[in-house]
Amino acid sequence: MKQGLGQEKISPVDDNFSPSRNKVMDLATPQGVLVLNRFWQAVHICSVRRAFSLLYMGHAQVVEGNGAGDDFRTFDFQRWRELSQDYEGEDAVRTIRFRIRIPRVIVLMLFDRIPKKEVKLTRQNIFERDSYTCQYCGELKDRRDLNLDHVIPRDHGGTTTWENVVCSCIPCNTRKGNRRPPQASMKLIRKPKRPKLRTFLNVQISRNGPETWRHFLDLAYWNVELSD
Repeated sequence: MKQGLGQEKISPVDDNFSPSRNKVMDLATPQGVLVLNRFWQAVHICSVRRAFSLLYMGHAQVVEGNGAGDDFRTFDFQRWRELSQDYEGEDAVRTIRFRIRIPRVIVLMLFDRIPKKEVKLTRQNIFERDSYTCQYCGELKDRRDLNLDHVIPRDHGGTTTWENVVCSCIPCNTRKGNRRPPQASMKLIRKPKRPKLRTFLNVQISRNGPETWRHFLDLAYWNVELSD
């Protein structure tokens, strides 16, 4: 049950607090902060600094589970600050006047759109799509033992696309060299294709996201795109 949803704006409550002025806001969690639209659908992952800015300006509220399954409550900046005073965990920051816990999830008060995003073509995302498995020999490898391979080499007109880039172990990558698979007497174990966003993001949640995120299955995954 979702409580405390409202669309009214919340005014800042402490003129001495400013995310842009406090260096402590440079702190970040490995996952960032999950952002929900006002319909409680995940639309983005933002930095801790950005999350505090949205909270402070009244554009968002913290979403916090109460330990009872799918029951969540929301808190504005002032209430979240008050609740943070007795919090003893390490995921908190301290200003001159008070201590405040870093939220895991925030909900926007007015934004109701779902961005039409596709999974971005990044090294990490290709590893995830191919399940850290060499697409030539089929062996599961550690990330440090993997590389990316253009099925059709760029020198042969190949492009950097989901359909032409695969995960490859270093020995297979070396063996193939600057050739097409048939020229190297090699064969792909499966045809590479663009992953579907929802399926891909559900995998990301199960592998990388904190437990709180698992209730919100439309996670948007952001990273630096690959290019030719």
